[in-house]
Amino acid sequence: MPSNLEYFNRRLHSLLGVIPIGIFLIQHFVINHFATRGPEAFNQAAHFMESLPFRYALEIFIIFLPIMFHAVYGIFIAFKGKSNTSRYGFFRNWMFLLQRVSGVFLVIFIAWHVWDTRVQAMFGQEVNYEMMANILQNNWMFAFYIVGIVAATFHFANGLWSFAVSWGITLTPKSQKIMTYVSIVVFIALTYVGVASALAFV
Repeated sequence: MPSNLEYFNRRLHSLLGVIPIGIFLIQHFVINHFATRGPEAFNQAAHFMESLPFRYALEIFIIFLPIMFHAVYGIFIAFKGKSNTSRYGFFRNWMFLLQRVSGVFLVIFIAWHVWDTRVQAMFGQEVNYEMMANILQNNWMFAFYIVGIVAATFHFANGLWSFAVSWGITLTPKSQKIMTYVSIVVFIALTYVGVASALAFV
């Protein structure tokens, strides 16, 4: 039974990393990218998201709860995980390590980002262009956010590879190699969008 529960948890952890967390990450980056068109465009996009019906239910059940499970179980995996040199080659072992390092860092970054934005909004501050510009005007905070963006895009892109393997989508070495290239393209594209968005606030 414990092994069956662990199998289920790992599959759920993998699935949530793509749906809905991965989809939310892409959507979040798209909204942020409106900043490249100016403050008004970003504020309109942010206001649209805040005016969605059943917003709080969506945030709790589609965003926060999946992220909480993915983060908590991910930390458990990170500290329980062992080297898998017998199964994967040198490159995949680095990806294995970086996936776990980026995941632990993201727990810290996301907690801080939520505190910087959503929690402050509960105390009357509006989540808008000015808020993000004020946060990112500090050089250290800007660097922290850039590292957070890169960690998030890498964790998601590399997680797509693991997801495809875990769910039996890529079983052959050739298909796994193709998926590696796909994940690299996803990483580069999302990193460009995320970094460009951050630069637009400064």
